[in-house]
Amino acid sequence: MSSRLASFRAPSTPSSSPVKNPQSPRSPHAARSTESTYHRKLRASLQELRATCRTWDDLVRKDGLKAVRELVDARTDLDNMLTLVPEGEQPRSLLVGPKLSYMDERIATIDLVISKLRKQFQKMSSIIDDMEALLADAHRTKGWLWVCSEPMWTTWPMEKFVTSASDILWPYRRSLELHVELLDTLRTHDVSFETSRKAANTWVEQPCLEDDSWDAKWEALCEVEVDRWDSR
Repeated sequence: MSSRLASFRAPSTPSSSPVKNPQSPRSPHAARSTESTYHRKLRASLQELRATCRTWDDLVRKDGLKAVRELVDARTDLDNMLTLVPEGEQPRSLLVGPKLSYMDERIATIDLVISKLRKQFQKMSSIIDDMEALLADAHRTKGWLWVCSEPMWTTWPMEKFVTSASDILWPYRRSLELHVELLDTLRTHDVSFETSRKAANTWVEQPCLEDDSWDAKWEALCEVEVDRWDSR
């Protein structure tokens, strides 16, 4: 948790600015007429975080999975070809060489996907930093009661949005580490078919995100808690 958020664990000294008393949840129409820059920036950050998480999924399930499957299939084809080589004879280089080159290209593609996943994770971290800075600024200008008790749109105050959103980083970090481990497993050309198959399945399943991805935890919540959530 960022040091910027430490002050929100207990009430801080209120700002000199007048602080509104907590209000009951407002209707969407009322929320639209009272939106501040903080509302707009928070919504934009949440939407950007959603887009980043979905780009992550596209990288894993499309580019990454395609390269992983092509690598596993190429290894299987090569193994089948080698079983046809008479015992005691060496396979021809024209048979093995192109297959090994193709597999190395697929590994390079997966390496590139991993690099892109790192960038997406860095982007997630940067978005969270921006949200924490926004919260700190609102704390200074609006006061502790506003950021911790005043509903932004429906029921959640800004503090709850920001401190909860930061929790999304851990499962994505662990998922990134798992994808790196899976690539290390697949990088060796003598890995067994069964091990490769399990690695490919784990790659697309993303077990670290099963219950903690954006869509699993945040999308339905934002549809309820954030006014004009899908506005463009």
